Amino acid sequence: MLSGVRVRFAPSPTGSLHIGGARTALFNYLFARANGGKFILRLEDTDFERHIEGAAQGIIESLRWLGLDWDEGPDKGGPAGPYRQSERLALYRREAERLVASGAAYFCYCTPEELAAEREEARKAGRVPRYSGRCRELTPAERAAKEAQGRKPAVRLRVPPDGQTVVEDLIRGTVVFENATLDDFIIMKSNGVPTYNFACVVDDVTMGVTHVIRAEEHLSNTPKQILVYRALGYPLPAFAHVPMILAPDRSKLSKRHGATGVEEFRSQGYLPEALFNYLALLGWSPGDEREILSREEIIREFSLAAVSKHAAIYDVQKLTWLNSQYINSVPLERLVELALPFMRAAGLIGAVLDPQQEDYVRKVLETVRSRARTLLELADMAAYFFRDDFGYDPKGVKKFFTAPGVAALLRKGREALAGVAVFGVAETEAAYRRLIEAEGISGGALIHPTRLALTGRTVGPGLFDIIALLGKERCLERLERAASWIEANIKPE
Repeated sequence: MLSGVRVRFAPSPTGSLHIGGARTALFNYLFARANGGKFILRLEDTDFERHIEGAAQGIIESLRWLGLDWDEGPDKGGPAGPYRQSERLALYRREAERLVASGAAYFCYCTPEELAAEREEARKAGRVPRYSGRCRELTPAERAAKEAQGRKPAVRLRVPPDGQTVVEDLIRGTVVFENATLDDFIIMKSNGVPTYNFACVVDDVTMGVTHVIRAEEHLSNTPKQILVYRALGYPLPAFAHVPMILAPDRSKLSKRHGATGVEEFRSQGYLPEALFNYLALLGWSPGDEREILSREEIIREFSLAAVSKHAAIYDVQKLTWLNSQYINSVPLERLVELALPFMRAAGLIGAVLDPQQEDYVRKVLETVRSRARTLLELADMAAYFFRDDFGYDPKGVKKFFTAPGVAALLRKGREALAGVAVFGVAETEAAYRRLIEAEGISGGALIHPTRLALTGRTVGPGLFDIIALLGKERCLERLERAASWIEANIKPE
């Protein structure tokens, strides 16, 4: 276990929390908890043009739903706050001024049009477009002339024209970047807003971040950030770039591959426990074949050394399977808590339940949970326990309601159930078995049409579990309804 660990997740509130961002947040959380460290939430909200109202709160709610908690953040405060970049602008400007004063950075007065022309000229000449450094050595008089024209300067970092910047990555090993491929990049825009590569360094330093754990696509930013660290005179944190998440066809993950945001998974009925477990296994392994691990096991066993260098493949089928395992294994009270919003949305129950209704919901969910893959499916599978006005599955009708004499047989089943004094699973099954024997028919000849009559479906939990839970009155009503429906809608052959 490392001491003094401080890590951060720093999303930009320009949209909902993507599965990739959620995995990055989770790995930071796991690393902090595994090492007794601190997990910080920071909002990088200085991209004012792309900022979406309510996105920050949405990200926070998604993280909380997933089961992550942080030690410091915009909603909790902390010793290194504020935790929104928009509230830290004075700090960035002060640090940029320090770099200019030391000569490590300089004012650039180039207009967007001049820079665009420069890039176009480089392209025509077959060169990689990069800043020429035309403002690198301006004299005070030249600067004054630019300012007299009303030009507001950006601030650029002086990048060494030769040599290398080396990234020692805890996952990828040594990665070398040639300084010649880096130009003097902007650290403060002319409007006084910092660029990403500058602001995140200042934030990480002032927040005491010891390990920067982030997605692989940020690796190309790291040499620039290392140059900023060195120019400011700060020690480097440890860097760890986790593998990308790709679609099953190894293309970039997108909407066409299904849900990609945490809120989408939540609305589709995935359990936070299942998504937590699944995300942990996207690029990390406990070292064996286990696929279902508790939060405590994942925290105890997580290490960056076990994170893969190779891309993780997103597999919604595996996630759905994992979700079904959690639906079957979480404590019943937890399942009820998770399922109630879906049952209300489906119109199965009201906003407030009395004790008797709560008990009925618990029994229904315990009965149907074994076949459900999501909470949406769970609510759908529970529907006929709460609604009497369902239709009959067309394929089931063709298969089970068209047999000669089936309406009369359902009425005989009704009579058999009506005579049961104690309406339990064993008692109702015994009554049906006696009827099957007396009629000299196969069990399926009575059981299959009865299931369709009571539920409108051809598959589900055990028939006698359904019968006992529905109760005598509803079963008798539904059997008569089905018999009458058959007589009115099925023409004898």
